[in-house]
Amino acid sequence: MMYMSKELLADINVLRGRLWGDVITPHDNDWDEVRKSFNLLIDQHPTAIVYAESPEDVQATIRFAKRAGLRVAPQGTTHNSGPLGPLRDTILLRTTRMKGVTIDTERRVARAQAGAVWGDVTPLLEGTGLAALHGSSPTVGIVGYSLGGGLGWQARKHGMQANSVTAVEIVDPHGELLRATADQNADLFWALRGGGGNFGVVTAIEFKLHRTPVVYAGAMFWPVEHAAKVFERWSEMLPQLPDEFTSTARVLAFPPLDEVPEFLRGRKMTVVNGAVLGDSELGERLLAPLRELEPEIDTFEEVDPSALARLHMDPEDPMPYLTGHMLLDELPADGLTGLIEAATAEDSPLVVFELRHMGGALHRAAPHHGARATMAGDLLLFLVGGVMEPGDEVAVNEAIEGVLEAAAPWRSATSYINFIEEPAAADEFFDPRTLDRLRQVKSEYDPQNLIKANHELV
Repeated sequence: MMYMSKELLADINVLRGRLWGDVITPHDNDWDEVRKSFNLLIDQHPTAIVYAESPEDVQATIRFAKRAGLRVAPQGTTHNSGPLGPLRDTILLRTTRMKGVTIDTERRVARAQAGAVWGDVTPLLEGTGLAALHGSSPTVGIVGYSLGGGLGWQARKHGMQANSVTAVEIVDPHGELLRATADQNADLFWALRGGGGNFGVVTAIEFKLHRTPVVYAGAMFWPVEHAAKVFERWSEMLPQLPDEFTSTARVLAFPPLDEVPEFLRGRKMTVVNGAVLGDSELGERLLAPLRELEPEIDTFEEVDPSALARLHMDPEDPMPYLTGHMLLDELPADGLTGLIEAATAEDSPLVVFELRHMGGALHRAAPHHGARATMAGDLLLFLVGGVMEPGDEVAVNEAIEGVLEAAAPWRSATSYINFIEEPAAADEFFDPRTLDRLRQVKSEYDPQNLIKANHELV
């Protein structure tokens, strides 16, 4: 356990008296529970953890940290906390309790405080004919997802969530509350939309909602033995698909747990998930080639857009896991065959092997877009392995690296910042021109590098 000096502990006690929220230190009994991450493999050891309940709490924390010579690492849901790296001499500033959400259906705009998750928004949109460009799980935080880009089920039609953001409220490293829009603090507004959280602590975010009266969405399931023909058929369909259809092809290993539906429990399955922004007539026509392969289960139907929140079937409780991803410019038939063989091997420890269809609006930049205007690649490869026992980590790492190595010949020039769960150099995510501009904004707003965010720019 890390112990702090009497002087710092006394100063933190003063900070406690100035906050509506709480301050937790290594001297508190609940420290080991509070510092946990959504990924239970991540062992966070900050100097202290502050639970802010208002923008004023955020301001007080930043001003305190600056006086004390500490850095501040914003954290909402603890998703993707690995890239923060070591947290020595750092206050972990949790915005978890700031969860207010308002919906303006006339203006088609939502406002969410920094701790809100997508599960706080999607139920409010049910029946409105509006949809947010939300993440793959209701537990994903809106702010972190949006700052890194944000890929959802409408991405091929409407692009990344970052480019639907209309305003950001942020406490800068001087402790001042700013509003960033296209007309106000425009350079900061540009950087925050896809450039990450390196510029301050976001307290609220506003974003456009998209007219989506109905979607035709669901999943098809086949036994894993059908993976080769399903992936081949899906791959053949992609060039002809309209932007209204976003889909994934996956191999999923379902655990033998009671929470898993009985027909999936303990089985490895081939799955195609998808969402068609349209009615059943359009959806059935687009999905006809897959239906010819006679899936064991077919859940596609017309649904309210709010139903997309759980379409990806992501776990919603913390667990220990490792991930890997790669954006692919293409994937020829022989390359796809090799990847499928690795994913379906009987001894593979991977629980998720996924190819996500990219392109469409993700390839189209517009002058009003932010730092991450587009996403490279026609496909996104995503891998997950559970680490349930101490010895599992080596085998899972080897499996992930093996698949990524096999896919390397078709790798795109950049990676996706939200899918890298360990510290990485910023030039892995941004082209040189964009990175230079991001660093200029960083030096203007945070010259002392007070803010420690996922994937630092300096």
